[in-house]
Amino acid sequence: MVINIGDWTVMGRIAGLASGLDMGDTPIAKEIAHFIHIITGVAVFLGVTFFIIAFILGYHWLDAVIFLIGIIVANVPEGLLATVTVCLTLTAKRMASKNCLVKNLEAVETLGSTSTICSDKTGTLTQNRMTVAHMWFDNQIVEADTTEEQTGTGFNKNSEGWKVLERVAMLCNRSEFKPGQEGVPILKREVNGDASEAALLKCTEISNGNVMEYRRRHKKVCEIPFNSTNKFQVSIHETDDKDDPRYLLVMKGAPERILDRCSTILIEGKEEKLTQEWKDRFNTAYMELGGLGERVLGFCDFFLSTEKYPEGYPFDGDDINFPITDLRFTGLMSMIDPPRAAVPDAVNKCRSAR
Repeated sequence: MVINIGDWTVMGRIAGLASGLDMGDTPIAKEIAHFIHIITGVAVFLGVTFFIIAFILGYHWLDAVIFLIGIIVANVPEGLLATVTVCLTLTAKRMASKNCLVKNLEAVETLGSTSTICSDKTGTLTQNRMTVAHMWFDNQIVEADTTEEQTGTGFNKNSEGWKVLERVAMLCNRSEFKPGQEGVPILKREVNGDASEAALLKCTEISNGNVMEYRRRHKKVCEIPFNSTNKFQVSIHETDDKDDPRYLLVMKGAPERILDRCSTILIEGKEEKLTQEWKDRFNTAYMELGGLGERVLGFCDFFLSTEKYPEGYPFDGDDINFPITDLRFTGLMSMIDPPRAAVPDAVNKCRSAR
């Protein structure tokens, strides 16, 4: 069934918005307009002044008018247009020799007036290879081993705090390794999914091993995908613990949003009340990791009571019928996307451009 055609479709509206965009005047156009206003004012002022003087000195009124017109015309810079055009054309020719094609001459001067360059970061300035660089758990920041051969510094991967944080990172994650890469180093494997989740997948694959098998043992029964409004992602899983039939809720997202939904924090295997002191320590760690230029994610979990949520409970991710507050904060993980090798030189050339 056709509901809209032409300009009334979504693509039509987008095309209309793009074609109707007001580009505004270029810097050189504004400068020339300002200069013309000044010259006009000076010419009119001088013309009127000498017209009055001529009249006072007894010249015939027609001679005075001719004097007025002559002075005004004499102040008009007839060569301005030709001069500006030649200058811009010579500059465009120089740029053409550098493999830069100029479609509009005014754009030449605009490029020279540039003070800020806005560029896409991921995949353009960086390698689009997000890697977990640091973690914060048990009230300490630890550095992850980002070397491909895993020969860098390590940390205690058997601590209770890391095991819980690792579990959330493995389960609250939709990324998967592409098949047929068993012989490829983990950090070089291709992943289906978001770059941040790919970094978490590779990190947990290195520390735990066989993440996909772990997920199969912890079947997902419900999920709330990440969105820009909530800034968090939630999933509920069964566990492989036969003695504990409770469902496990795991959440990750923007650290401040995650912390707001937690009432306790896991420290060295013990669950403690999330006091203002712990919030201050969280903010200190968050600011330190953010200051390193890394993307930081927060993680939390919660075991759902079997009395309210027995086996087979119909969880609903749209009309949420399970708790997403009073959770247990487990830690932070920060990722870095290494810059491309040519980026530093390109940035220096931009800064030194004349």
